[in-house]
Amino acid sequence: MTFRTRLLAGFGVVVLVPLAVFGLGMRGAMSGRVAAEYEKRVAALADVIRADINGQSDGIAARLAALKGALAVDHFRVAVIQGDDRAYVLDYAGSAMRLTGFDFLQIVDDEGRVVTSGHFRNEYDRPAAIPPPGGPALVRARTAEGDFLALVRSDSVRFGGRWFKLLGGARVDSLFLARLARDRELAISVQLPGDSTPPDSTGQVGPPLTLPYVASADGQALPARIVVTHSESLLAALRRNVNFWFAVAVLATALVALLVAGWLSTRFSRPVTEMEHRAALGDLARQVNHDIKNGLAPLRNVFRHFAQVAQNEPANLPKVFAERQGTVESSIGYLETLAANYARLSPQATERPTDVNAVVREALRRVAGADHAELRTELPDRLPAVRVDPLALRRVIENLIGNAVDSLEGKPGTVTVATERGANGTVRLLVKDTGHGMSKAELDRAFDDFYTTKPGGTGLGLSIVRRLILDSKGTLKVDSARGKGSTFIVELPVA
Repeated sequence: MTFRTRLLAGFGVVVLVPLAVFGLGMRGAMSGRVAAEYEKRVAALADVIRADINGQSDGIAARLAALKGALAVDHFRVAVIQGDDRAYVLDYAGSAMRLTGFDFLQIVDDEGRVVTSGHFRNEYDRPAAIPPPGGPALVRARTAEGDFLALVRSDSVRFGGRWFKLLGGARVDSLFLARLARDRELAISVQLPGDSTPPDSTGQVGPPLTLPYVASADGQALPARIVVTHSESLLAALRRNVNFWFAVAVLATALVALLVAGWLSTRFSRPVTEMEHRAALGDLARQVNHDIKNGLAPLRNVFRHFAQVAQNEPANLPKVFAERQGTVESSIGYLETLAANYARLSPQATERPTDVNAVVREALRRVAGADHAELRTELPDRLPAVRVDPLALRRVIENLIGNAVDSLEGKPGTVTVATERGANGTVRLLVKDTGHGMSKAELDRAFDDFYTTKPGGTGLGLSIVRRLILDSKGTLKVDSARGKGSTFIVELPVA
């Protein structure tokens, strides 16, 4: 992180942290006040809903009482006692239900069997689901189209020495619940016993209204709940508004802070920037030094060979010179090209179809003096050319072979350079060694700049290799284990 970045970050923290603390406190106080007022309003609406449910129950009870009075003078009473007009009895509840405005109406005898049903005529003589006496209850009713839920009250009437129950109620469906809610911020749900997925009670307002629920003719009443919830959409909108203006204030202050910090950084960061530039130049100098050493190594090996021949076999010196002249000229050309590239500070790659095997043979000449290393090649014929800068490929191969030789640590070992056809239109280059290998920790950092395990190493070799291969649209992988050697695998696209 540069000094300028640290200055901007520090100034931002000094300004923004107090602002955030103050703003969050204000925002919390405003949100709390708005939420308290909103909760009062919602609680009042919930009380009205509970009163409406009680009012519905009272209305059902009143209509049952009126029906009870009408039955005392109706032909139904005589037909039930004498049992002579069955059709009238079966149709009576349907007509009465339409007149009284009920959605559910049954008359049940003293044995608990349906005498007449207004919502399902075929319920005659079937056992009825009878709610407990007293207040309202929820009953599961049947029709030809399917079951429905009803809010039911009960009453009793006596004909000819027998007691009959009057069961009347209203259908509890989405329309019924919507009429009760009255406000789009509120929602009403019914939670029945045994529901596998009960309605969501998030935002529940007050305690639920508990009613007995009867689903079958056994008369067992289980508790059901009518729950009032609110969506908090209005409260959320108010909070979003507060948060928006809070964010606007923070961003405006942050912009001013950054402008002031930027002005300060231009006045105070110049000396630090110069130091950073000098450090960057030092990094570049180390990379230049590494590349030049790679270019000088073949020359050093050739002249050592010349010295050995001049001392031991002087007569063969002209012949050996002719054999090694190509290596000297190639190394000099490499250094000249390298110098030209660094003079531009940005090497301009010249990609063209390149024979990988030819570049491998040329690069192998530099390690002629490494007597402890047994060099092996596996270079198949008719290998397709790759599209790459030959100089960049040579730098890659020389670095990989040099690292492989160095991994032997002066001990006898084998370095194998192989090429082969890869998958998906690529040529694969493999450099294997029998050296000390790398541990997991070393392998994770192998391609980091300036990371090295060799005394006097720059830590740039593999970093440069990786960059050159990526610039050539290739890939680089390594397989290594401590004590088992390493294999570097380069894949380059076919020209």
